[in-house]
Amino acid sequence: MTVQAANTPLERRGRTAGALLSTFGGLAAFFVLIAINIAITPNFLELQTLFVNISQVATIAIVAVGMTLVIATGGIDLSVGAVMALSGALAPLIFNSSLGVAYPAVGLVAAFVLPLVAAALCGLFNGALVTFLRVQPIIATLILFISGRGIAQVLTNGNLQTFSNPHFSVLGTGRVLGLPFQGWLTLIIAIVIFFLVRRTVFGRYLLAIGGNEQAAKLAGAPVRKVKIAVYMICSVLAGIAGMIVVAINSASDAARNGNLMELDAIAAAVVGGALLQGGRAPIFGAILGAMIIQLVKYTLLANGVEDEVALIAKAGIIVVAVYVQQLRAGTA
Repeated sequence: MTVQAANTPLERRGRTAGALLSTFGGLAAFFVLIAINIAITPNFLELQTLFVNISQVATIAIVAVGMTLVIATGGIDLSVGAVMALSGALAPLIFNSSLGVAYPAVGLVAAFVLPLVAAALCGLFNGALVTFLRVQPIIATLILFISGRGIAQVLTNGNLQTFSNPHFSVLGTGRVLGLPFQGWLTLIIAIVIFFLVRRTVFGRYLLAIGGNEQAAKLAGAPVRKVKIAVYMICSVLAGIAGMIVVAINSASDAARNGNLMELDAIAAAVVGGALLQGGRAPIFGAILGAMIIQLVKYTLLANGVEDEVALIAKAGIIVVAVYVQQLRAGTA
């Protein structure tokens, strides 16, 4: 009987190519997209174009950071778009309520706090299903994917909810040093989460669970607590993204806020280097992945290509990213 070598030159070359593509492929794709847009997209180098892209990529990047943490534990979260819709629906309701009208300062605080509390409870629900009831993450989060947006639409009676509050709108339209506020917020979130993953015990537990959950459990890692915390962080970040969308528009549309965001977030995380089997949490890779997703979308739309084609392109990006992961693992 012939036993095949476990580490043939071809497999080694495949892993080397996969590692190089995983490390530098995203950056190369980003700069190629920049060059293409400079060549073919009108007004691409104008400041207004930069501001538009920062505003639109911020929500994808923030949710992608949370998705990266979930994927690092070997899970997935399909509910992020619904959580965006739910958290975004609450702020206008608070501003237009009798409390918000009679006590504007109280209403403003509540409009910032209550949506995040609701988002955290959504994450707690997801985490509890995954850890205590041992429901597969894709099924557990599918429950909120279906019901979360429905709850948001019930709360708003299915209507567009408008409001006027310049203090809250700063979240979506403010400028700091000339750049959109949500861009700075995205950077701060990325730095904080990066520190959490790389410099804390929680981060070491998170990566250990994704690498080998049973071994992590035997080593004393609080697997349930870490997983619940990860799902809560992911939902809170989705809640922040939902509030940004509402602040930009001074209105909440529960049917559209966060629609298909789960696709963008998963794509950005995978393109950024997150392994679907868990064990890696490249936070700034997720930011790069979000920028690539946004640039692909912008390039197509700015040059008259229908939005449906952008969806196909994003699906293709995921396929390529997964193939690169297989090359790196030597299974392609």
